[in-house]
Amino acid sequence: MAKIGFIGTGIMGKPMAQNLQKAGHSIFLSEHHDPAPTDLVAAGAIGLANPREVAQEAEFIIVMVPDTPQVDDVLFRQDGVAAGVGAGKVVIDMSSISPSATKAFAEKIKATGAEYLDAPVSGGEVGAKAGSLSIMVGGSEAAFERALPLFQAMGKNITLVGGNGDGQTAKVANQIIVALNIQAVAEALLFAAKNGADPAKVREALMGGFAGSKILEVHGERMIKGTFDPGFRISLHQKDLNLALAGARELGLNLPNTANAQQVFSTCAAIGGSNWDHSALIKGLEHMANFSIRKE
Repeated sequence: MAKIGFIGTGIMGKPMAQNLQKAGHSIFLSEHHDPAPTDLVAAGAIGLANPREVAQEAEFIIVMVPDTPQVDDVLFRQDGVAAGVGAGKVVIDMSSISPSATKAFAEKIKATGAEYLDAPVSGGEVGAKAGSLSIMVGGSEAAFERALPLFQAMGKNITLVGGNGDGQTAKVANQIIVALNIQAVAEALLFAAKNGADPAKVREALMGGFAGSKILEVHGERMIKGTFDPGFRISLHQKDLNLALAGARELGLNLPNTANAQQVFSTCAAIGGSNWDHSALIKGLEHMANFSIRKE
């Protein structure tokens, strides 16, 4: 079994670390920001003072934090991961961050003699708890093979996409698809309800046809019931779409529907919804329509 450093035990990271514990791996946590979660410690995890100490102790160092600046800080602060790694170690960033920044981070870590994998995930809190995440990996095949048993403890659909940065590129593409599907379901249910139909019955009718999807099944139900506790916060999906739009500008691409979905998320944020689940995109559309599909 492996010695694993796990930095970032939030909504996603904590159940991922727990699944690694259940698989028999030893977990080391950094307490540079917050104390180690008591339930992880009770199950055997060891809290250390900072990311450097975690990197010195562990063979694999997993980072699962919200955004690019936080990854940069964890890796390259004075007492960061880079100060504690070297040959034989593998740094795995499972956050969702900038593909271009990822390539730069990878080069700096590999200069220490360690390997680097970017391995962002999809599947939300439900997938993290169930160990059924989709994991999109960028890096060398040798490092991927070494880390594969860890990924198998946390996910089901595990793909080596290509070199460093390609995992993050795949995750940005995933977030484009998810956002546009959420918006499509929200607009369809809003249209149906405004036209006098029962949105729950419309959803039921659509589930068996070509419009059926996981988004319609899971998030469509959330929209109808008004259960918008995250999940995956709107603020985080905004961050991911910012990565998509910034990358598109760098590539000279126009992503008009992605930009439109971002504007609806911005409407949600403006009415106090930054921490709502991203299925609450419908509330931005409802705000603009002055109409709710729920009898609230």
